[in-house]
Amino acid sequence: MSEHLVEVSGLTVDFPVADSFVRAVDGLDFTLEPGQALGIVGESGSGKSTVAFGLLGLHRGTGARVHGSVRVAGVDVVDADDTELRRVRGELAAMVFQDPLSALDPYHPVGDQIAEVYRVHRKVTRRAARARAVEVLDRVGIPDAARRARSRPHEFSGGMRQRALIAMALACEPRLLIADEPTTALDVTVQAQILDLLHELRADTGAGLLLVTHDLGVVAGSVDQVLVMKDGRAVERGPVAEVLGTPRQTYTRELLAAVPRVDAPVPVHVHPGGGSTAEDGGVLLEAVDLRREFGRRGATVAAVDGVSLTVRAGETLGVVGESGSGKTTLGRMLVRLLDPTGGQLRYRGRDIGTLGEKALRPLRHELQMVFQDPASSLNPRRSIGESIADPLRAAGELDDRRIRTRVGELLERVGLDPDWYHRYPHEFSGGQRQRVGIARALAPEPRLIVCDEPVSALDVTTQAQVVELLGQLQRDLGLSLVFIAHDLAVVRQVSDRVAVMRSGAVVEHGTADEVYDSPQHPYTKGLLSAVPVLDPTEAAARRDGRRAVVPG
Repeated sequence: MSEHLVEVSGLTVDFPVADSFVRAVDGLDFTLEPGQALGIVGESGSGKSTVAFGLLGLHRGTGARVHGSVRVAGVDVVDADDTELRRVRGELAAMVFQDPLSALDPYHPVGDQIAEVYRVHRKVTRRAARARAVEVLDRVGIPDAARRARSRPHEFSGGMRQRALIAMALACEPRLLIADEPTTALDVTVQAQILDLLHELRADTGAGLLLVTHDLGVVAGSVDQVLVMKDGRAVERGPVAEVLGTPRQTYTRELLAAVPRVDAPVPVHVHPGGGSTAEDGGVLLEAVDLRREFGRRGATVAAVDGVSLTVRAGETLGVVGESGSGKTTLGRMLVRLLDPTGGQLRYRGRDIGTLGEKALRPLRHELQMVFQDPASSLNPRRSIGESIADPLRAAGELDDRRIRTRVGELLERVGLDPDWYHRYPHEFSGGQRQRVGIARALAPEPRLIVCDEPVSALDVTTQAQVVELLGQLQRDLGLSLVFIAHDLAVVRQVSDRVAVMRSGAVVEHGTADEVYDSPQHPYTKGLLSAVPVLDPTEAAARRDGRRAVVPG
């Protein structure tokens, strides 16, 4: 019987918090065979990344208490000395981290960083190490690898940075690749490319793969076995088709039910063919040939290039596209956080695109925005209650007592305890912080809210809760929403109509049914074909289809 590539038995990890310890992983057992791929799935706080870090002994020196047995390619990681551990990290196993910007040194060329890792584990010359760096960059699909090896991380796109991290992990030909949320921040097409790459590398090298993710759609076409974690424990494990097709545990079924799908039924918020005024479903906001350029005269770039669209009262317009498509710039213009450099922006029939701040001020409360990252859009030094109260104080219409009452009502409306007024952002989870951001946007009683990637950083169950909250608020308050996202499944779930953006322009728009069920533009078809599916057989067929149309 062959030796397990990974054998974990009774793994328990406790982290120090104040004067006590918090258990992150509780008695976990699993094995991984050579050449096999295992997906560890769970929500934030489930312990999945803690397990991944434990395979490389990365908890050593952090104050964490680690018990149990962790063996990688026969090496006992828990009891290994520093020399053995150095061999594990790079030669036997290597990790691809979630955020390549923080994992790569911004000051040094990417090729030099890969070469340095190679020289740590192989006694070779600098010239040989640089040659190896170019070789692995080429292997992971970096075009013109010899030249791009001299580029620094900020000169790479997000997908290319992730490829560079995979190249670094491959440099020493490890027997195990550990990928910790490797596609979380990527567009759907780039995500598909990275997952396809990991699959090809595993097939070519025979390396084992441990894929850590909160997205069940990601594991469907990428792994052989799945282990579902909750609160530090394994709640279900088995072959991927079995776990996703016939889950035994309630928690697994809940995770699957929360995954947004592009074939989901489309909500209807307004009656088709609504009337001619905002009050009965007519046009509330209209962009006509809207344009925004950045840069100086003679060297400008059009981030939004001649976009025309409408938002009707009470409906949700979904805006979908990859990074750099111009969707965030468009959203900021729609609420006049950015000034258009061309075209018209009409709100309730009035051109507001050229209004100065003084003329805009009476309209500010009607046009609000929910930002992608509530952690950065909330002041960490102010309580969440005070942040929500800011637009109320700016209006100057309520005294302090009535403001406190109103903030309490808003917190309750978004599903938070009014008594949390004095708590600070760091005391809340990501989903709770996003609810605070929604409450702040609701405070001035807007007619239209632009939501810019409001759920992109959230687990699927939290994502589903926030989406449901937005839908309920829309039904209760008659809000119009512009929902910006790169996740096509989420956009399908919430939108009445959809606009697809590419390179600053709208390449396709229509009802959600029209765009998703009968896409006309090749770009839209490509986006839809890259959306992860929960059926492993279909996921494999899609991967083969993508391989058939990609040169080389």
